[in-house]
Amino acid sequence: MELFNSALGRNITFVRPAYFIISGLMGIPNIKYYYIFLFFVYIVSVLGNTAVMAIIYLDHNLRTPKYVAVFNLAFVDLFGSSALVPKVIDIFLLNQPNIPYSDCLTFLFFCYTCLCMQSFNLVALSYDRLVAIIFPLHYQVKITHRFMLSLIGVFWVFVIIAILIAIGLITRLSFCGSVVINSYFCDHGQIYRLACNDHYPNYVLSCLYPVLMFWLPLVFILLSYLYIGFTLAKVATVQEGLKAFKTCTGHILLVAIYFIPLLITFTLMENIHPNARIINLSLTSVIPPMLNPIIYVLQTQEIKESLKKLLKIRRKLKITMAKSTIM
Repeated sequence: MELFNSALGRNITFVRPAYFIISGLMGIPNIKYYYIFLFFVYIVSVLGNTAVMAIIYLDHNLRTPKYVAVFNLAFVDLFGSSALVPKVIDIFLLNQPNIPYSDCLTFLFFCYTCLCMQSFNLVALSYDRLVAIIFPLHYQVKITHRFMLSLIGVFWVFVIIAILIAIGLITRLSFCGSVVINSYFCDHGQIYRLACNDHYPNYVLSCLYPVLMFWLPLVFILLSYLYIGFTLAKVATVQEGLKAFKTCTGHILLVAIYFIPLLITFTLMENIHPNARIINLSLTSVIPPMLNPIIYVLQTQEIKESLKKLLKIRRKLKITMAKSTIM
C-alpha cells in the first residue's frame, strides 16, 4: 500500500471521478448530419452482419473452418457496432456527455476488444488463404474446425487479457483536474493524460498495444500475400495465379478497408485538425463493420450461392403456404 501511495506522490490525494465528460464531437459544424449518417451505417451493419451469420448458420455447406472465421468476424462487427454507435448517438445527439466512471471503463473495454479482434480475425483469414493456396493438398489436415476455433479462442483470450490490463492500470490513476475526454468514446490515451499522478505505465501500453494489435497483424498479412505471390510466380501460369488470387479478393478488400484509414490517420496525425482526426477515427470504427458483410456477399461465390438457395427455399415455402390457405 505504501508503494502504491508513493506512486501517487506525497502531495496528491487519490481521486476517482464520479464521471467523465466525452466532448469529442461537440462544437463541430453540422454534426447532426453525421449522427444521421452514423445511424444509417449502424442499421446497415446490423442487418448485413446478422444476415451473414444467419446464412453461415443455416447452410451446412458453409460449416467450414474458413467460415468459422467469417462468422466470428461478423459477430465482432455486430457486437462492436452495437457497443459503440448507440452510445455515441446517446452521448452527443441526446446531449448526455456525462458517463459514470465504471460505465466509461466498460465502454472502453468493449470498443477496444472488438476493434482489436477485427485485426486478429483478418490474420486468421489470411492464414487460411495462405495454406489453401500454398498447401492445397494439406489444407484439410492443417486447417480444421478445431484448429480455427482454437486460433480464434486464443485471439479472444489474448485481446481480453490485454484490454483488462490497460483498464487495471487506469484504475490506479488519480484525476484531480479535468475529466473532459476529447474523443468520441472513452479513449485510453485521452483518459490517462488527464491523470494527476504518474501514468508512465499507461504511456508504455499506449505505445506497445498499437504494435501488437495492429501493426504486427498487418505485417503478417502483407508477408503472407507476398509469399503467396512469390510462390505462384514460380510454379503457376499467369491465369492460374490470377485464379488463385481471385479467391483472396474479399479478404484483401477487408484488409484495405480496415488498415488504410488507420495508416492515413496516424501518419498525418500531427498535420490534421483535431476535429478531422476525431471524425476520421470514428469512421474507421464504423465503416468496416458496415462494408465487411457487403464485400463477403458480393465477392464470395459460396455465400452468393447459399443466399440464392435460401431465397428460393423461402419463396417455395410462401407459395406452398399460399396454396394451402386457398385450399
